[in-house]
Amino acid sequence: MKNAEAVSVIIPAFNEEGGVSDVVKQIRQVLTKAKIKHEILVVDDGSKDRTAVRARQAGAQVISMGENRGYGASIKAGMRQAQYPLIAITDADGTYPSAELPALIEMTRTSDMAVGARTKPGAAIPSLRRFPKWLLGKWANYLADRKIPDLNSGLRVFRKTIALRYEGLFPNGFSFTTTITLALECHGYIVKYRPIDYAPRVGQSKIKPIQDTINFFSLVLRVVMYFKPLKIFIPLSGIIFVGVLAIVLNAYCHGASLPSSTSFLLVAGVQVAALGLLADLLVKRGR
Repeated sequence: MKNAEAVSVIIPAFNEEGGVSDVVKQIRQVLTKAKIKHEILVVDDGSKDRTAVRARQAGAQVISMGENRGYGASIKAGMRQAQYPLIAITDADGTYPSAELPALIEMTRTSDMAVGARTKPGAAIPSLRRFPKWLLGKWANYLADRKIPDLNSGLRVFRKTIALRYEGLFPNGFSFTTTITLALECHGYIVKYRPIDYAPRVGQSKIKPIQDTINFFSLVLRVVMYFKPLKIFIPLSGIIFVGVLAIVLNAYCHGASLPSSTSFLLVAGVQVAALGLLADLLVKRGR
């Protein structure tokens, strides 16, 4: 690939001895063929198996976390040691197609982040994760004011300088990808998506469907509160005012006096709206 920027490929791995070697070899082959300068960093997140050994044998540089710190913590550790301006992340379980990396790297010529969206018809998204993923996507789309094809894909390429700007926001768990997507989308960076396949994983999944889904929803709310607080405060204020209006109309129709809670709710609605405006002002001044 002519004049492609060099890329550091970060692969977080926790007990992935079954898949990590093939993933490293595939990435090396794909990027070498495309003539893209690269390094491959496998971050061993406290594995109890031969993940680190298999990664080294395949030619990767291994960063040892010493103990299990989490997916996001592993990526952050990899970023701190990465030497190239572009960061690519993928999983060690063989689910993401390494062949898509050159195309994603090419997309960063005109974007700040390129994401492999698992939207092709044959993408093997586990059944238990399909509905939570769809619901989470709808929630994120509303809050970010944009249709996001894949909020938490683990195959993406982004600029190291931009990622380090938000490092303090990135959680140590699986929510890293959700956070960086929303951070860049809400702050007006250019994020592009490329449809990709998604294969069945090698080995056992580390995802906890119920707990992680709840955590994802909570995270989306917190991140958007940080970047677009009016998307939360104004609808909440509106709900309170609708409640006040319903109380007033009910009292009027029945010829009754207004309950004492009416004034309290009215003041609460005004305060919530004012807090939203103040938070939005602080966000904009902090940019």
